Formats: sequence, C-alpha cells, structure tokens
Amino acid sequence: MAAFYKDETVWRRFCQTASTHPDQPFLRYMPSVAKVYQIAAGDISYQEMRQAAEDRAAVLARAGLRAGERLGLYLYNRPDFFINWLAANSLGLSIVPINPDLRAAELTWLIEHSELRLMVAAEAAPPVLAEVCAKAAVPVIGADQPPPSCASQSPLPPAPPEASKTEAALLYTSGTTGLPKGCQLSQEYFLYAGDWYVEMPPPWGLSQANEVMITPLPLFHMNALACSVMAMVSCAGCLVPLDRFHPSSWQADVRDSGATILHYLGVMPSILMQLPESSSDRDHTVRFGFGAGVDRTLHARFEARFGFPLLEAWAMTETGAGACIAATDPDRRIGLNCFGRAEATVEVLLQSENGQPAGIDEPGELLVRRAGDDPHFGFFTAYYKNPEATSEAWQGGWFHTGDIVQQDADGFFYFRDRKKNIIRRSGENIAAIEVEAVLARHPDVAQLAIGPVADKLRGDEVACLVVPRDRDKDVAALFDALFELASDQLAYYKAPGWFARVDSLPLTGTQKVQRGGLQKLLTEMAEQGGLHDYRPRKKQKKPA
Repeated sequence: MAAFYKDETVWRRFCQTASTHPDQPFLRYMPSVAKVYQIAAGDISYQEMRQAAEDRAAVLARAGLRAGERLGLYLYNRPDFFINWLAANSLGLSIVPINPDLRAAELTWLIEHSELRLMVAAEAAPPVLAEVCAKAAVPVIGADQPPPSCASQSPLPPAPPEASKTEAALLYTSGTTGLPKGCQLSQEYFLYAGDWYVEMPPPWGLSQANEVMITPLPLFHMNALACSVMAMVSCAGCLVPLDRFHPSSWQADVRDSGATILHYLGVMPSILMQLPESSSDRDHTVRFGFGAGVDRTLHARFEARFGFPLLEAWAMTETGAGACIAATDPDRRIGLNCFGRAEATVEVLLQSENGQPAGIDEPGELLVRRAGDDPHFGFFTAYYKNPEATSEAWQGGWFHTGDIVQQDADGFFYFRDRKKNIIRRSGENIAAIEVEAVLARHPDVAQLAIGPVADKLRGDEVACLVVPRDRDKDVAALFDALFELASDQLAYYKAPGWFARVDSLPLTGTQKVQRGGLQKLLTEMAEQGGLHDYRPRKKQKKPA
C-alpha cells in the first residue's frame, strides 16, 4: 500500500476525481448554513472547486510561499476553507486549521509553535486573532485576498523522497502536559483515510459517485478533515458540511440534502432521542451513521426509531485510519459500548497496569500498530518539536493510546475508561492541567483541581474543586470570577460546568493532585448534590 502512494497527494487525488467526474457535486450547502456563512446555497462541483483552487494557488505562489511552509486557516466550514486547503496542497504547503473557540493564550501558543508563514481568516474572525498574529509577525489576510510578500531565506527541512510522505496538515490535539501537541499528518495519512472508508466491508463500503455525506463536525478535527472529505473525494461523493449541530433543523437537513451517510458524536443521538417522535423520523435516505460514544442505553432504541444503524468506531488523530477499529461485523454488539474487532491489518495489545498482556475480559490500555513491515503506516508522522513525546507514545514499538478497553473471547473490543488525564466533553479533548494552569492565576485561590463529572448528554463535564485563600470570603463570587477567567482565556467548552469549595485536595506524597482520589471525591460530591451548576452559562460564541 505504501508504494502505491509514492507520488500521490491530496491535490492529485482531487484532480483525478475532478477529471473523471467534473460535474459531480463536491460540496452541498444547505440554506440554513448558507445563511449563517452569508454564502450562496446549493452545490459546488468538482470542476468548479478545482478551478477556484487553481486560481487561488496562483495568487499564493506569487507571494513567494515555499513548499514545506505552513498556512493557518481560520475559515470555519466554509467553501473558502476547501479552496485554500487545496490550493495550499497543490503548492506543497501544509495547513494548520484553527479552532475558532480558542482564546488569546491558546492562539498565541499555537501560532508561535507552528511557525506559520501566513494566516487566512474569515471576516467573522475575532479581533484577538489579528492581535496575536501581529505579535507573532504573522500576516493575516482574507480568504480571497492576495498575501503580502512572504519570501523567506530561512532553510527548510529536506523534503522526503516520496511526495506522499510530505506534511499535509498540522493538527493540534490536547495532551496530558496541558499544552496542545501538534500532530504532523502526511499526504499518506489523508489518502489512506479516504481509501479505508471507501473499502469498508459490505454492506458499508462506498459506491462511486453515489454517496452524500452530511457532517456537523468542524474541519479543524481529524474526523471531518481526513475521514469525511477524503472519503468523498475518493469515491466522487458529495460532502454536506454544516456549521454545527442544530437539533431543530437536523432531520430536515438530513432529508433535504439526500444524505446517504451521516457523521455523529455521542451527544447527538441523546439529544435527538429527546425530541418528540414524528412520522418524519424515517423520512430520509441514510444508509448508516458513523461515529463514537453513543449512549449504550439509547443505541438500539435510536436505530429502531430512525431506521438506520449507528456504526461505533475507535480512532485518534495520532492513529488516523492506520489503526481505526469499527463495528462493521453483522453482530455489532449494540448497547455494550462495543467498537468492533480489529482488521487483520491492525495489531492490538491490551496492557494491564503491571505491564503484562491483559486477559480475556480484563481491562487494559489499548496499544496499536500497523501489521507488516511499516508499523507507522497511516499514523501521524510525529508530534512537532516534541521528539520526547513521540518516543514515549511509541514506547516498545506500540502506539500507546491511553484508552482502557476490554476484549472478549470473540475478539470484540469494549471501551471502558481513559488512562490519560483528559476530560472528553462532547467529542472535545480537554487537558485538566491546562484549565488548572489558567485558573490557578487567580489571587484568591490557594489550590484547585480540575476533573471530569459524568454528564448524560456530553459524556463528561468539567468540574473544579477550589480551596480558597481566604475562607471568609464569598465563595460564590470566587466561582463567578473563575468561570469568567476560564471563559475569557480558554475555549468555552473548557470552562468548568461545576464548582465546589473544599478544605483540601487529595494529594500524593510529593504534593501533586492524586487523580484517583480526586475522581472519587468529585463522584461523591456530584451524587450528594454538592456541586454548583454553571453549565447553563457555557455558551459558544457565534461568528459575528
């Protein structure tokens, strides 16, 4: 497989599809989404997108940008994102998609760490983006504007001999260190993600020029950027990107788009099941949904009500499709948090706490690698500027996922827990230590700790236990101040949804937070009603 991709890139594959299916729709924008983005509703064909990308590439090339440099994209799920991405890819540039929920401190880290040469931003981008870019000396331009001269004399790392090994994107993902890590993703990573999806076993495999995939997921995530886009490009399908998940219009968008496949996060089925049943619940053309984290108690009932299966899958930004595991067997073990069995191309090892292989039905950390002579095939290339973290993740020749799973005697895997200190809220990874570092700056805090509390809709919600410096002060005012601090400095979803005052935190002998003890305390306080609910205050800021 690796030799097959030797000279291929995302752009070359797109051009191949545009040549064979020029009039086939590549993108479809629903009227509700077009209204949000103030663009025209309707379809954009493969040939139209190819021409727009070629025109944009000519503009970028004149600015002196060189293959191997990086372009920041702050463009939401708009057509401009695809135009600039494909244009950049055709020139050998890598993209850094930006999460619009990031605040100043997060943007500063990402922009400086990634060494961007240029930021392409939508008109709706907040002023803080321009301020951060100005401090980092990174020019900011509009999606269709020509850039200033970006010529640089600084040396670039030597390009690999195979085009498929070059970097196509740098995606940032939360880690246990608190600072997001930049995952370098190659052309090969994207190409194989598309091929893996197209070639899923019957009856799930994709047909040529027939599929319509609708997704509410953002293009700064691996799921939409690699899986959704590349699957459609690889089968000449049509992608229907939404601006976000809107429960009230979701079913109408699915129906009117003609979607044959939809992507979901676990919170979505839970919300949809709360809506009143309707005769239009099965008024659609969906063959299956693809995602992860559906509430096991709702899984069977959802499929019975809406009339299509939800295929649960497991993957990470780091693994890509190189070690994706999906419940594609006829027996999908519905309602058991099962994500299927590994293909023969994927090797799996479950490692117990003592470092030994876990037995049948015994929980262990999921370790994965590619079978054959290239254990890294389809995976991320490395954590940018962090060889130590890359080596640690691949310790012993296996990629350590940090997820705790079980395997039964038939080879099926079941998700059980997360080993890493990560809070998983509505599909977003939140490093507890990152939130702690921001809130600990408040002068009225003696100590605090962040941990997860189970949430029926979101999987986990962020909770904060605080030891006040002055125990006579109004703790409610302190909670308000901490919530505002988090909302100002961090993405909205990272702000605590729960607060509580405690006299002390569970600590280790070296005075570090004892995470097991913290989790036990949070669970007890949640059960006893000892947490103050701030969830209604967490609001995502909409584009201006």
